[in-house]
Amino acid sequence: MDLMAVPAKMMRRLSESQIPCKPVVVIVGPTAAGKSRVAVEVAKVFETEVLTADSRQVYRGMDVGTDKPAPEERQAVPHRLIDLVDPGESFNTGMYRRLAIDEIERLYRDGRLPLVVGGTGLYVRTLLQGLCPAPQSDPMMRAALRREAEDQGHDRLYARLVDVDPETAARLHPRDESKVIRALEVYQLSGRRMSAFQQEHGFAERPFSALVIGLNRDRPALYRRIEERIDWQLAHGLIEETRQLLAQGCPRMSAAMKGLGYRQVAEHLAGEYDAAEMVRRFKRDTRHFSKRQMTWFRKEPGIQWLMVEESESAQHTAAKVIGQVDRFLATLGSQG
Repeated sequence: MDLMAVPAKMMRRLSESQIPCKPVVVIVGPTAAGKSRVAVEVAKVFETEVLTADSRQVYRGMDVGTDKPAPEERQAVPHRLIDLVDPGESFNTGMYRRLAIDEIERLYRDGRLPLVVGGTGLYVRTLLQGLCPAPQSDPMMRAALRREAEDQGHDRLYARLVDVDPETAARLHPRDESKVIRALEVYQLSGRRMSAFQQEHGFAERPFSALVIGLNRDRPALYRRIEERIDWQLAHGLIEETRQLLAQGCPRMSAAMKGLGYRQVAEHLAGEYDAAEMVRRFKRDTRHFSKRQMTWFRKEPGIQWLMVEESESAQHTAAKVIGQVDRFLATLGSQG
């Protein structure tokens, strides 16, 4: 089935009986699994838009390093929830959830199926299962914790979290500064552990009827794709993009600039190591990141996994996804 030329009569929208069920389709998986291109093909068939769940694509001006969809892809299928804030601005999961729900409700009003795609597991979890009611962020406290990390090192900050909330610390990578800071911030504001708030909440809200599909590849193939994508990014302007962001005043210690690629390039531009070491670290850290993504998603209940073969086209994978979506929608009511 060639999905690049699906006849107009095969395009589908939600029926009146399906919309009250609030169906949402979500495509997740590790970086470089091929989610974005598959999503474009699926969106064409369902006459819908792609709602991105990527914590790095929310930043304006960070295009090459976050693998944002190409202009021709955005022209064919609108992509939402990207380019929301400047790199120096703060953005959090609660903001994402509110904006995503607004986009989903807009699509329902137009009779279209919401299609959420991305690799930021926390965004997907809070969208589908609710947001833990921990205290709101305190900018001054967060800034103080960031300065502490700069002055005393990430390991010292992480050690503090181990002391006050070992359960949360065990789930976080010591270098995941934003989440470490958030957990410490919650403890300092409330005197209670983040893990206690999460246990009480239980992420038990179910505002949508969700079909969650995971795309994965065998590890050698995934790692080859990661390395090929990094080579492409470096050859197509990532270094210049990073240099321009720094020249515009984006702090190296900001959450945006600590993302994969930008951090390694910025350290190279600062003279901390040569180009070869920058590439080595970039590829190594991205491989490690993909493993952490899979660790997260394997713990999430209800994901239906598809293994993508190395020679498989995005159109072929999309055909499998579309079949699953059709069966899912059929359980909610007859299609219009």
